[in-house]
Amino acid sequence: MARYTGPKTRIARKFGEPIYGPDKVLAKRTNPPGQHGASRKKTSEYGIQLREKQKAKYTYGVLERQFRNMFEKAAKKKGITGEILLQLLESRLDNVVYRLGIARTRDAARQLVSHRHIVVDGEVVGIPSYHVKPGQLVGVRERSKSLEVIADSLAGFNHSKYPWLEWDETSKTGKLLHVPERADIPENIKEQLIVELYSK
Repeated sequence: MARYTGPKTRIARKFGEPIYGPDKVLAKRTNPPGQHGASRKKTSEYGIQLREKQKAKYTYGVLERQFRNMFEKAAKKKGITGEILLQLLESRLDNVVYRLGIARTRDAARQLVSHRHIVVDGEVVGIPSYHVKPGQLVGVRERSKSLEVIADSLAGFNHSKYPWLEWDETSKTGKLLHVPERADIPENIKEQLIVELYSK
């Protein structure tokens, strides 16, 4: 399956949450999309687990194979698998660019990375799934600092809301201080359900 490019409000209504950010339509229409959205029957345990996995995939913009590979990588590490999975998702370059406020959405962040506007430790990186490590510097390429879309996104952005990131406004560079704790990750994802789904 290719990356979803359809209406984001439809997906937000499917999960009943503004997973792509504030959504005016979702505030008015809380039912799932479709003709029978309001009268859907109770979901099975498997359905609940699958729904949580899909929510995580849509939230971070990751395809199924990428997601499974990330889960397998998390399962091999010491610690709580679900928490490590979210930490790996948070460490993706496109997500770090989004969290730093360089882009207003993860889709926009992915585009900036793909179009080679982003540097890591001074080197241009065009791979959205690149894994950013603690201590690495993520910034805007010198010739891209004047881009209006980046300037608009950074204007008034509160860089203090993510304690695992540090921002230098002068150089337009952010630093991943450490891997975020689960309590610091704001996404409403029940990662244990994803672990249970893949453990079947």
